[in-house]
Amino acid sequence: METLLFLFPQFNYMAPKEEAYFKMLGPEDLQAPKMKDDSSRQKDKERKSRLSLFLTKSGSHENVSPHKKTNTTSNNISPEAALQWSDSFEELLKHSDGVETFSQFLRTEFSEENIEFWLACEEYKTIDSETKLLSKAKCIYTVFIESEAPKEVNIDYNTKMAIQKNIAQPTNSCFEAAQMKVYSLMKKDSYPRFLHSDIYLRLTRRKGPGATMFRRRSRSCVFNERGEATTEPSAW
Repeated sequence: METLLFLFPQFNYMAPKEEAYFKMLGPEDLQAPKMKDDSSRQKDKERKSRLSLFLTKSGSHENVSPHKKTNTTSNNISPEAALQWSDSFEELLKHSDGVETFSQFLRTEFSEENIEFWLACEEYKTIDSETKLLSKAKCIYTVFIESEAPKEVNIDYNTKMAIQKNIAQPTNSCFEAAQMKVYSLMKKDSYPRFLHSDIYLRLTRRKGPGATMFRRRSRSCVFNERGEATTEPSAW
């Protein structure tokens, strides 16, 4: 009380009710706003720490971290190799360079969590230790599935609830339904845009101006001498 009066001289005189109120306040009450902010910051720090730990330990997709935006991989990709990715989405995912380039594209659309989740599930299905399975299941759920997760993927409520129930005793297939939904979303929505993106078209035109473009049959799209993508198949 004396401290308050010293800091705020205008309160040297208070009505009886006001004086009684301040006397009831303890140090913990005066610190409440600060404690609330500290608690919020601590929760954010813990969430980011979990994400960092997950990305560090997940060796199969550590190269698609949104913070890693180097072009080292793309510099080593030939137009011929890049053109193979237009055969199908499945063909794209068979190539590590294709996955990395597709991940770069998804970052431009702020949807890189989809490929990261898919890769995490692919790795998860190879785990044969029950202890590691439980640990990884909880980690995937925390990073990608739970509400307001740092990289929450877009799946329906029923699928999310089924995962929440199954991770108590996880199996290698407990994320399979969610993985298929995310896979389908990337294949039908993101992949066609990727084939027409600057990121992809630059790779297929790397032989330089005026050079004859290497062409191949594609079930998804074809490229003419100017590097423009069309959807009509051609017998080359």
